[in-house]
Order: sequence, then structure tokens, then C-alpha cells
Amino acid sequence: MIPLLKPLDKTDARDLATLRAEVERVDRTGLHEDEEDVLHELGDPKVDLARNSAGIWQGSRLVAYAVVYEPERVRDIARFGTTAAVHPDLRRQGIGTLLVDWMRDRADAIRAERHSDVPGELLIDGAVGNAGLAALARRAGFEPRRYWFSMTHDLRADRLPAATVPAGLRLVPFEAGLDEATRLAHNDAFRDHWNHTETDRVDWDTWFTGDRSFRAGLSALLLDADGLVAAYLLADEYVADSAATGHRSCTIGHLGTRPAHRNRGAARALLAHTLAEAGRQGYDNAELIVDSANPTGALALYERMGFVTEREFVTYGRPLD
Repeated sequence: MIPLLKPLDKTDARDLATLRAEVERVDRTGLHEDEEDVLHELGDPKVDLARNSAGIWQGSRLVAYAVVYEPERVRDIARFGTTAAVHPDLRRQGIGTLLVDWMRDRADAIRAERHSDVPGELLIDGAVGNAGLAALARRAGFEPRRYWFSMTHDLRADRLPAATVPAGLRLVPFEAGLDEATRLAHNDAFRDHWNHTETDRVDWDTWFTGDRSFRAGLSALLLDADGLVAAYLLADEYVADSAATGHRSCTIGHLGTRPAHRNRGAARALLAHTLAEAGRQGYDNAELIVDSANPTGALALYERMGFVTEREFVTYGRPLD
């Protein structure tokens, strides 16, 4: 019997949080979310749940789901991000293939409607060691496109890295009055990164400084002589992670330097500041995720600053028809 796909809505937040927790107990990705996190995600104003989400229920229990994210401000290729999972007890029964086919069909339809003038690509993500996902991706015509390292830094160590602020710049705590200037700096800093498109106010308010995880007291900016943001570090704390692990983690959510100020130690100065501040505030560790092929050499910087790789993730991609 082919399972019935039904769109998700915000009333499914608790069921989705439960499913993800059951998946995490098996997959051990280190990613934890509570019901409030999931409700925030389902409330993203950019996501059309009625058209671009699908859930599979077994009785009253949500056992699988998928969401397709529509690309915006497409440049050379329309890349469709996704998120999906199948309950561990129901894997290898064709449900994953069903969800991948549904995601491909949705992405194909959206591309034909809105981005027919450029090639399209469907992306799926997972842990490098997830053999089931790798096999599913291979059968469905996906190939690895990008690798990501989840890195951690023990803040309880006796010595944390130190760094001086580059000449001509001054370090200041993040403040709301510089929020828009920081968004503009972020778009400038990441314009040459893989799959980056401009972050508008809606996304910024939803997933950056407007997210409940954002911690202004751990975040900092470097301003130039004209008061413009030359570099920034935005930090987060995920309550569900602390509840699941028993450790309080400072997440380096976003760190960027405008091209004109690169290679002068700006990122190092911001990192040193936030690591020290997080240590003072009682955090046990700092963590981040980095593109292994980051064009600015971020991986090497993090390693020099004392971060070590804890997990590896992969983005698979396949062309759309």
C-alpha cells in the first residue's frame, strides 16, 4: 500500500519534534530541536507548507516527512534545499525513495514555473557515515557536492587563543542599531561562497538576529574608521542541545569579513573575543559548522584557533530534468 502524503502545518510541531528526536537517537548527528524550534521552522514566512511539505502518518504517529525550500534571487543555477527523515523502524521499505521522488517532482514544478531559464538542482543533506542515505542518494542519481565539518572547542581549557584587533578597526559588542549594517556586511562577505544568495530582511529577522537562539551578548562587530561593519560574529545558543547533552554550547552561527578587510586577522580577533566571553559566561564549549572548501580558508583558521572536527556532513545533489 502506497502511503498517503499530507502537507504539514504548525499544529504538527510536536509530532515532528518527536520524530526528529527518534531519528537522532539512531543517527547521532548531534543536532537537537525542541517543539518550539520546530514551530519556529514551520512558521517560516518563506515556506509554503501547503505545497512544499509532505508528511506520512502511521495512525496518529508521524513517521516520515519532507520539505522543499524554494530558491530566491537565483543566479546561475536554481538549487532546491530540502529536509527529510524516515523513522528508523520503517527504513528500507521504500519510504525514502517515495519522499525523494516527491521532492524531485515539487522542485521540477517550481523550476518550470519560476526558474525555467536556468538549470536546476535538488539537494539532500546528511551525515557522512549514514550508509542508508548514501545508498538512497546513489540509487536516485545524486552525487556528493559539498562536505561540511562540525567542529568543537573546549572552553574549559586553561588557555584560550588570543588575538589583537587589526589596525584601523575597533571591536564593539553587537547592538540593535547596527543590525541592518551587519546584514549588509554579511551579504558582502558571503557573496563569493557556494550557494549563497542575498539575505533579505525577512530571512535575517527569521534566522539570524531575530531567531530565539541568537545571543547578542556573545556576538561582536569590527567597525572601520567610518563606522561601517568590516567584520562580524553572530553567536547562538540552542536550548535543546543543552537539554540533550548536559553541556552549554556557544554556537558560532555566522562569521564573515568583507573582502576589503580580509587577510588582516579580523576573523581571528572576533573568534578570540567570543571564545573568551563564552568562557566567562560559563559555556562548556563552542561549536560551528564550516564548508570544507570554504574559499577564504576558514577551516584552517578554525584549526589554528583550537577547534577540532567532531562530525562530517555531506550535501548530495542531482540535476533536475
